[in-house]
Amino acid sequence: MRKPLMAGNWKMNKTAGEAVSMLKALKPEVADVNDVEILLCPVFTALYAANEEIKGSNINLGAQNLFWQPKGAFTGEISPSMVKDVGCSYVIIGHSERRQYFGETDETVNKKVIAAFAAGLIPVACVGETLKEREENVTFEVIEKQIRGGLAGLNAEQASSLVIAYEPVWAIGTGKTATPAQAQEVHAFIRKLYSEIYKDAADKVRILYGGSVNPQNVSELMKQDDIDGGLVGGASLEADSFAKLVKYAK
Repeated sequence: MRKPLMAGNWKMNKTAGEAVSMLKALKPEVADVNDVEILLCPVFTALYAANEEIKGSNINLGAQNLFWQPKGAFTGEISPSMVKDVGCSYVIIGHSERRQYFGETDETVNKKVIAAFAAGLIPVACVGETLKEREENVTFEVIEKQIRGGLAGLNAEQASSLVIAYEPVWAIGTGKTATPAQAQEVHAFIRKLYSEIYKDAADKVRILYGGSVNPQNVSELMKQDDIDGGLVGGASLEADSFAKLVKYAK
């Protein structure tokens, strides 16, 4: 049985102080939740303060990116061990915005996934198609390329503990969302493809939906067989809305 994971990606929002204020409000709202894993991913500069605030709570911490080298002359980058040292247990890798604005490729995603595991972090690896690719009916080809390239070379334990986030790029920050049936179709494809590559790990890997998840649509999305949680953007920035997502089944 796969435990649902509700992950908030704060993107480039919230100072350290703002992060702490939100977490102070969120903690009592979700303190009684034990059937859903909770993850929040602030900006690098807020990670230390956020970790101090969530100690002893049921909220996990993740980073939004890392670099694959352990150290060196890479100005502006953050190593896996630095992410781990500040209290993170997860890291988002290959988000569509990283691909779109910062040149992320399947090759660099793969390097980062391998480096994250080596540092004891669980990658949340993102895949998804653009609106143009969906309209051209190449969604499955795009996602297969991203998975085969970005998630290559894992051992059985890594393949099982990895988290995959399907984020249709056309539904991120646009207010558009895939219907539950559309999302389930792609999630089922991902799990079937993953089973061809990593066999039994496909039954254990959690696949999150990441296209404009909100309190209004989360319940129907989570009823789908292959949707194991959400990678949430805007709705994770406020304690009230994120708590509603975490408690989608209550």
